[in-house]
Amino acid sequence: MSDTNGDGWDDSAAAWIASLGDGGDFSRQFVLDAPMLARVKDRGFKTALDVGCGEGRFCRMLRDEGIKPLGIDPTAALVARALELDPGGAYRVCRAEELDEPPDSFDLVVCYLTLIDIADIARAASRFIEALRPGGTLLIANLTSFSTAAIDGWTMDADGKRRFCIDNYLEERADWVAWRGIEIRNWHRPLSTYMSLFLEHGMILRHFAEPSPSGGDPDMAERYRRVPYLYIMEWEKPAA
Repeated sequence: MSDTNGDGWDDSAAAWIASLGDGGDFSRQFVLDAPMLARVKDRGFKTALDVGCGEGRFCRMLRDEGIKPLGIDPTAALVARALELDPGGAYRVCRAEELDEPPDSFDLVVCYLTLIDIADIARAASRFIEALRPGGTLLIANLTSFSTAAIDGWTMDADGKRRFCIDNYLEERADWVAWRGIEIRNWHRPLSTYMSLFLEHGMILRHFAEPSPSGGDPDMAERYRRVPYLYIMEWEKPAA
């Protein structure tokens, strides 16, 4: 399949599915899943939009919590995999920037490690915030901007100590990242870009956390504790 979106996802979809499997990678399985599910459990959410749902993993988790999700993703192969794993689910090939759901359609909008994949973040945010009902919740898991500003990730100093170096933090840019046969474009933006964007839409920040690992490979967990990798934010759309 040719990469019609120019972001590497079409060409990397098969490797992504093989790499994550049904369990997910370390970030999802041992850092984010538990606190993300804790933010939706027993909250009375009935409908949800999963922006950048990929192969539908978190949509299936939402279904297990009694929430009816719609998953959207621009990568057709990932949506096909989501439907294969969840034939009764609702999934659609769609870019967040082109979302056309009616206003006030969802109790919950989820962006689970997807904001870094969206080129026109301002347009996308306006679309999915419009689709959120007044009083509804926007739940985000994202790579920290310190992490996306990395230079070559972990390196070894002359003294034999591992270091994680960052640079050009305030410069918004697209970077290509590659691992396990996956090569995709991510967007680095300072945290203020995201915070300002949601504040400009009148959203109210209700929760912010930088979760630590729970379980998994101890060496990997140590790295996640040394460097700010991930955060969770919950925003509320004000009542009309």
